[in-house]
Amino acid sequence: MRAVDIIRKKRDGHPLGPAEIEEFVCAATRRQWPDYQVAALLMAIVLRGMDATETAALTGAMVRSGVRLDLSDLPGPKVDKHSTGGVGDKTSLVLAPLAAACGVVVPMMSGRGLGHTGGTLDKLESIPGLRVGLSLEELRAALRRVGCAMIGPTTEIAPADKVLYPLRDVTATIESIALISASIMSKKIAEGISGLVLDVKCGSGAFMKARPDAVRLARSLTAIGAAQGVRTEAVLTPMDRPLGRAVGNALEVIESIETLKGRGPKDVEDLAVHLTARMVRLGGLTITLEEAEAQVRMALASGAGLEKFRAMIEQQDGDPRVLDDYARLPTAPRREVLRADRAGYVRGFEAERLGRATVLLGAGRDRVADTIDPAVGAVVLARPGQQLKAGDALLELHYSAPARLEAARALLRDACPIEDVPPTEDLWALATVE
Repeated sequence: MRAVDIIRKKRDGHPLGPAEIEEFVCAATRRQWPDYQVAALLMAIVLRGMDATETAALTGAMVRSGVRLDLSDLPGPKVDKHSTGGVGDKTSLVLAPLAAACGVVVPMMSGRGLGHTGGTLDKLESIPGLRVGLSLEELRAALRRVGCAMIGPTTEIAPADKVLYPLRDVTATIESIALISASIMSKKIAEGISGLVLDVKCGSGAFMKARPDAVRLARSLTAIGAAQGVRTEAVLTPMDRPLGRAVGNALEVIESIETLKGRGPKDVEDLAVHLTARMVRLGGLTITLEEAEAQVRMALASGAGLEKFRAMIEQQDGDPRVLDDYARLPTAPRREVLRADRAGYVRGFEAERLGRATVLLGAGRDRVADTIDPAVGAVVLARPGQQLKAGDALLELHYSAPARLEAARALLRDACPIEDVPPTEDLWALATVE
């Protein structure tokens, strides 16, 4: 069947049949459709949507584009976590080694930055030498020796997503429940896991801005997981403000290490511990969530999680000395501090604008071929509710190219409101989606 006929059918609002979806996925994976036709169908899906049957068919076709791992020969429960994307969300770097320290096997296949949100792979690759392109044999060896590995899409596991993911990033075709669901769940199902914890972000800095949309996405993801025999839990977490203080690849690696050392921001630690505890319980290692959280906090306090991260970096050919010497990570040559123009209480930086500003500095991509600068980003110096005087520091920008600075600075103007009274809303809360 012709690509143009499939594109026209979805453009006109008709559901695609399983054969048409299979044709699209196979052709995209094999590069038989040019990028402009793949992007055209992606846009039609964003504008016209997909029903549950189509979404399930898309997910299944993406799983079948590669192999589905069998990890039954490895001892321990196989459980993973996925976030739908947030600004400053580095919890995977904290969570995977903590879960491994608690006895969970974590075969985490991650993604790169999408739009204004950061990507786990981009963060990891700021560690000198670290490889995310492991073969399946290398993945098995890492899981057996360390208990966790963090890799990118491969030619064997859901290779269709390796084609579609970067195109979605640069064609404004990210915000689709069907495309997000199929992208996430095809990779996770193909990992060979038995359990999955989903962190579904909701708010101005998330792809799902409104809570009803986030709930719909969470239910779509959990339904796909259940249908594929993967026990799946979803938690809604807010993304109106950046998570933690650091936004940018190497900067977020440092903050992750600090969190594993027990010195990280409270919101990062609390969220990472909570999600890890859900993985531990989902893996059957404890009965209650409270027991699981106590076990995770013990792994954090003892340094066991930090040592798992060290072992994982070394296993993936990275330089483990970065854990003790942050100067080994990429460092931007220039700094600029943004300051408060009046006294008052900080409401907090708007997550999306801060994320977009760091992309302008070079921390993310506008085009598939763009090269990321791992050193650039921002460090939030004033937290929500903090009382400031005029001239006090709000944010420190880390940048390499002066030509990029003005655009980022302009985007951040008025991105951190200062008010006469302290903000009253709870900026960190979560809810389980049933």
